[in-house]
Amino acid sequence: MIEALYMFGTLVVTIAFGIPIPIAVAIATLVGYFLIDIPAVALAQAMYTGVEPFPLLTVPLFVLAGALMERGGLALRIVAIAQSLIGNYMGSLGLVAVLGCTFFAALSGSGPATTAAIGAVMIPAMVRERYDAAYGGAIVASGGALGSLIPPSNLMIIYGVVSDVSIPRMFLAGVLPGLIASALLLVVTWLIARRRGYGGQTDHSFAWARVGRACWDGKWAIGAPVLILGGIYSGAFTPTEAASVAVVYAFLVGQFVHRELTWDAILSCLKTTAMISGAVLIIVGPAKAFGELLSLMDVPFLIGEFLTGFTDSSFVLLLVIAAILIITGMFLESIAQIILLTPLMLPIAVSVGIDPVVFGVIMVIACEIGFLTPPVGANLFVATRLTNVGIDKISVAVIPFLLTYVVVIVLIALFPDFVLWLPDLAFGPSG
Repeated sequence: MIEALYMFGTLVVTIAFGIPIPIAVAIATLVGYFLIDIPAVALAQAMYTGVEPFPLLTVPLFVLAGALMERGGLALRIVAIAQSLIGNYMGSLGLVAVLGCTFFAALSGSGPATTAAIGAVMIPAMVRERYDAAYGGAIVASGGALGSLIPPSNLMIIYGVVSDVSIPRMFLAGVLPGLIASALLLVVTWLIARRRGYGGQTDHSFAWARVGRACWDGKWAIGAPVLILGGIYSGAFTPTEAASVAVVYAFLVGQFVHRELTWDAILSCLKTTAMISGAVLIIVGPAKAFGELLSLMDVPFLIGEFLTGFTDSSFVLLLVIAAILIITGMFLESIAQIILLTPLMLPIAVSVGIDPVVFGVIMVIACEIGFLTPPVGANLFVATRLTNVGIDKISVAVIPFLLTYVVVIVLIALFPDFVLWLPDLAFGPSG
């Protein structure tokens, strides 16, 4: 155990000195290898096996597909569909933003990407209607977090790779919690708008004809999740193949149907994909090596003994683990959090009868909360850039929305079977 403490101490110190997290994790792992007398070459081998799994290819492909869909006009059409469905109600622009994020989440697989795509359209519209800019930024930041819960989800792919859990099961498990979170966000948005007196849009009253026109204009946007998820669950292709299909679909629609995807935009999408994918892959190898070494030191067993000695209730244990994940999510990037903490926390959850799929959904929601909490909250920084409002103001404005995700975690801890209903319906009960 003392070796593990030295490893954690090294990790904390190196991060405190401003060393990038991937390098800090590699240094801490190297210290652990030295302490238990494992050759340093094992670090290189472990890092290679960490990035070797084929499903990891899905992450950059979905990132590229989401970027192409944003620049190719699909995001605008999704917002138009959401506007037609919401109509002229109190706080309608905020409701449209949440609903737009819910729809785009089924295309992008990424929380920050969803925030950027819908926020670029909705935040200027809300500001023009005299909505508080921080409130608008909080709406799209919290709604954007749905991009990591509603399938396809990059975080669920990473979790599936690390935990060896079926990615299609994880995708289906995120559907109901994602819809519940979306409904709660809509309620909170409406309540705040009503209290502040934010009115509706007089030029967007509800009419079935308007809904029909918006859906027809946005039929290619609606078709994307049908094609991607339908292909996965029909067995036509694997999640990795589905990501490839999504890229081709987004390119063809943006280039030849909507004619909004210029070559400069494609180059920008490729640059964005390279930066995001590079940030993911560079942390995967060292973090996987770090987690394997902690498992070799029996750290998960020791932590499990401590927590199960504290309580034998799966409900309480899930809440304790969720609290730990939320706190660590304030300081760790979400990919690093999943890769580092899954090997530690998953065995503990399984030991008290918690299904790995349920645990995975809770971990993803905890990461979503991390998107909304400083100092590392990615969605907050995206919203700050879009609103030109300080992150301190958006961090305060996002608190009511952040609490909706906490409520979803509590509901899952109380009723875990509803998370498994769709996966069990589609694939049968797991093992």
